[in-house]
Amino acid sequence: MDASVGTLPDMTSRDDRDTFSVLLQQHRGIVFKVAASYAWQAEDRDDLAQEITTHLWLAWPKYDPARRFSTWMYRVALNVAISHVRLQSVRRQHAMVPLDQDLHDIADPDTNTHEHAQQLHLLQQFIHRQPALDRALLLLYLDERPQREIADILGITEANVSTRIGRLKQRLRNEL
Repeated sequence: MDASVGTLPDMTSRDDRDTFSVLLQQHRGIVFKVAASYAWQAEDRDDLAQEITTHLWLAWPKYDPARRFSTWMYRVALNVAISHVRLQSVRRQHAMVPLDQDLHDIADPDTNTHEHAQQLHLLQQFIHRQPALDRALLLLYLDERPQREIADILGITEANVSTRIGRLKQRLRNEL
């Protein structure tokens, strides 16, 4: 990812570039989470991650340091990913997985069993078949972001976040 940043026009001072590079490195997991949530194939994920990084760099001069970097980064990354999905507009048929109290356990990358791998695969399939906004909402929810931050990132109200999360959970329960 850093290579793509170096090839862009010099739009900021050296200190700004260094700051951006450090922050990007510290929060690079966000780029990979978003790319993995919105791109099905490995090469598409790589392309999307690079596209997100490029957009982050281009948007960097507009970043307001009074706001959390991770919140700003999620917002840019999700906007890029949603645009990417709209351009791709490929629908896939997916299996279902229950969304309940164990959801965060399923999404935990540190668990490594065959059953867990199957559950994680089903969860990823469910997420991939959701509309772009719900996909972003699930990603942030699974990342245990507070509702206020999710609302800020997605540009919706906290009440809307709560309602959508509840509806997603109910939709999964009904599909079983």
